[in-house]
Amino acid sequence: MAIATPFRYHDLPALMTRLTGDEKHDWSSLSTLDVLWVLHDRVLREEDRFLLSKGHGPAAYYAVLAAKGLLTLDSLDGFGTFDSRLGHHPDRLLVPGVAISSGSLGHGLGIAVGVALTGRRTFVLVGDGELDEGSNWEAIQYAGRVGLDSLNVVVIDNHSSTYHWPGGIEERFRREGWSGTRVDGRDHDLLESAFDGGLRAHPHVVVAEMLQ
Repeated sequence: MAIATPFRYHDLPALMTRLTGDEKHDWSSLSTLDVLWVLHDRVLREEDRFLLSKGHGPAAYYAVLAAKGLLTLDSLDGFGTFDSRLGHHPDRLLVPGVAISSGSLGHGLGIAVGVALTGRRTFVLVGDGELDEGSNWEAIQYAGRVGLDSLNVVVIDNHSSTYHWPGGIEERFRREGWSGTRVDGRDHDLLESAFDGGLRAHPHVVVAEMLQ
């Protein structure tokens, strides 16, 4: 959800430098930065739900939450320390704005299906390597077959998945009854338009391609 604050996208690198703990998943985190910003700045509405399934590199997520006024700037400084609410995996009981505790791969998409079944517009961010987990495909197959049009998935494609599907990840989703598109994961306008699909009868996937 967009919240009026003095921070903009160009402020995020400075906010991330305050997260000085032992991150261990730098690229995993940085690859999500643009998608997280576009969702929280341009796409999410107050009534929407956002779930971060790719929770094992949350530094970018914390920076975006701080930029949107959901975390104090001082809280970024203690990242990863014993008494900090900002751990290496986000905890929904400790971090404002976090819908699910995540980091164990393969769980967020299934939870998002359950949330979307309430009719609430739901967005979930997953990694391409995470799609190696079979639980994701059970959720994808179910959502496609029931036409769960309130569900939106964004896949960060770092080309790290074990599997390489003909036509790409988006084609694999389409075969399960989804609509889908692939965009440059650093292009904010393309990301925004990819989620603005209007009226749909299917769940929707956006594959955000990220190259180092």
